[in-house]
Amino acid sequence: MEFSIKENEEFIKLGQLLKAADLVQSGSDAKACIQNGDVMVNGEVCLMRGKKVKRGDLVSFDGKTVKVC
Repeated sequence: MEFSIKENEEFIKLGQLLKAADLVQSGSDAKACIQNGDVMVNGEVCLMRGKKVKRGDLVSFDGKTVKVC
């Protein structure tokens, strides 16, 4: 699956990406999943909800991977 960042933006925050890509229902769900260590960015567990995810990054959660472009 691919997710495109708006042209005029350099990044999207991890919690916002999870919600925008329909991987979670709400921001509070995203927060819980991230804090539980269930989300990986570029193959490493990420515990920061505000992590800046940029083009080319891979975000994995619940058996799904999103490529940010």
